[in-house]
Amino acid sequence: MKISVIIPVYNAEKFVSQAVESALQFDEVHEVILIEDKSPDNALQICIQLAEKHSRVQLYQHPDKENHGAGPSRNLGIEKSTGDFIAFLDADDYFLPNRFDAEKELFKNPEVEGVYGALGVHYYSQRAKEQYYNLFEDKLTTVYKRHSPKDVFLGQIYMLGSFGLFTIDTLTIRRESLMKKMQVLFRTNLRLHQDTEFFFRLSFYLDLYPGILDEAVAIRGVHENNRITQVDSKKINPASTRVLLWKEVYTWASHEQKIPDNVRQHIRRMYQSFQIGNAPTVKKWGMILKYLITDYKSIRSGLYNINFRKRLF
Repeated sequence: MKISVIIPVYNAEKFVSQAVESALQFDEVHEVILIEDKSPDNALQICIQLAEKHSRVQLYQHPDKENHGAGPSRNLGIEKSTGDFIAFLDADDYFLPNRFDAEKELFKNPEVEGVYGALGVHYYSQRAKEQYYNLFEDKLTTVYKRHSPKDVFLGQIYMLGSFGLFTIDTLTIRRESLMKKMQVLFRTNLRLHQDTEFFFRLSFYLDLYPGILDEAVAIRGVHENNRITQVDSKKINPASTRVLLWKEVYTWASHEQKIPDNVRQHIRRMYQSFQIGNAPTVKKWGMILKYLITDYKSIRSGLYNINFRKRLF
């Protein structure tokens, strides 16, 4: 295997060395690609030192040397990659020694186009633990059951929380399949949730297989300056970012002719339910009245009914 590990770097001078070293421990890692995204700290200088120290480390910036976010940075890393397989790692996270154990066996089968696993959590400080323990606890972030590849896309769309979660740090993709089947890689207009939107489309176009789901293969590093800090401190409205996410999913589904009509309509209803949840009170109740009149059967049904009520307020 020749794996290209892509690491977007922003505001991670304290952590990026650990991330790089954790990737370089594997002989299968052909290259580590750092995309420095105009960090406000000293991360660029650290990245330069890492590239000078390690022959397998490649350093790039965006052509205009400006900040573009994680999605465009990962796209640039994919463009620059030369390995047969692509893996991702956030600059404040790190791989564990078992990271590619399942991949080495599964990718012997040419039908396997992607493999996903479980992510653990590490708190870099007591303050970070106190602030974010109720969000991550000490649990694995993982897909809860071993699904057939044909069920992964619908599982995400219909099962939501009961399906579990993909994580970018535990995903490995066959590069040829990615470039051949995905016309758009990461959405450049989503600052948050661009990995979630990417997983929706990826699981529709590629056959993704479960790797190690019951123990961590990588670790999420939680600290005071994570992107989630902005969400937690209300600098970013989490409800509005979910509306943008589902708007992108619905726009894509509307143009993808291979998606069955009933699935497309379900995605539409999910998008609309998030719109309701993010609407001002007067507008919200007006929209609820509209749905009671025009879409009453859908509101009464199963999972949609649960999601509809959950997002009213």
